[in-house]
Amino acid sequence: MIETVFRADGVSAADRFDLWREHMVKSLCPMDMSSDHTADFRADMRLLQLGSVSVWPTTVQPVRFRRTVRLIRRSDPELYHLSLPLQGTNGIAHVDLETIHGPYDMHMVDSSRPFDIHVLTSPAPVRMVGLEVPKALLPLPPRAVDRLLARRLPAREGVGALLAGFLTLLVQDTASYGPADGPRLERVLVDLLSAVLAHHVDADDTLSPDTQRRILTLRIHAFIQQHLHDPGLTPSAIAAAHQISLSYLHRLFRTDGITVSAWVRRQRLERARRDLADPALRNLSAQRIAARWGFTHYPHFSHAFRTTYGLPPRDYRRQGEVTAPGPPGP
Repeated sequence: MIETVFRADGVSAADRFDLWREHMVKSLCPMDMSSDHTADFRADMRLLQLGSVSVWPTTVQPVRFRRTVRLIRRSDPELYHLSLPLQGTNGIAHVDLETIHGPYDMHMVDSSRPFDIHVLTSPAPVRMVGLEVPKALLPLPPRAVDRLLARRLPAREGVGALLAGFLTLLVQDTASYGPADGPRLERVLVDLLSAVLAHHVDADDTLSPDTQRRILTLRIHAFIQQHLHDPGLTPSAIAAAHQISLSYLHRLFRTDGITVSAWVRRQRLERARRDLADPALRNLSAQRIAARWGFTHYPHFSHAFRTTYGLPPRDYRRQGEVTAPGPPGP
């Protein structure tokens, strides 16, 4: 993964909007841009390049993006652009539709067709995450995708929540990834976007078996993350929740070289480790933290923790307290 950071605060107020407009055109595609805040414009953007897919978390004041027939003739990267608003509202005019989308109302436009997007005025700057995917990477028929342009794609439930969750986690922790991770992350994002679109056009059968299998695995991972606190989170319960056989569940995980139980245990241990290192949770005993993440037998938890991290839980916590910075001086 390759990351580029842009902040408009680094130049004079008079030049910020023009610099931002130039950066957006170079990074995305030719667009006409305007704003009522050109005199005091502020914007932050990071561009994450994942192979041929790009993700760009952005915080920006109200601004308008227009892509016209003239600009399309000049240059067309032939992309689908998905927006995930996190704060604020977007208004869109595209493919004979005019729609308004609030937080977690994902929506998509086609770079080959004119659009008019206006980030509407709000008390605070608008925050969003953009995802751009070449059309050629999506396995769905273009006519099927056309039916979803500019329409609301809910991001709080189902596979939409999987895509939104993956995007928000990705932009929060970019330091964990290197250039070699780009192609793998690209595949995950293309699979998730394909699943969202297929769900809304009822076209799951257009996805390849490999894509459907990867999407099911991502759904199972998300389910496990949401139920780590439940001691009853067994392979059988996981398989039943997804209406698959226990043997098929084990085959899905075997592809990654790990058992279902080992994956669950690793996730629980990592959550417990974070809690033990959190000063705000010092009042919780190590035993309560273990129970919080589904470990019902503390000696087993302690042994697994020591095997994984090299120290018993209580020693790990004490070590963190010793190395933590003290209060600031006078």
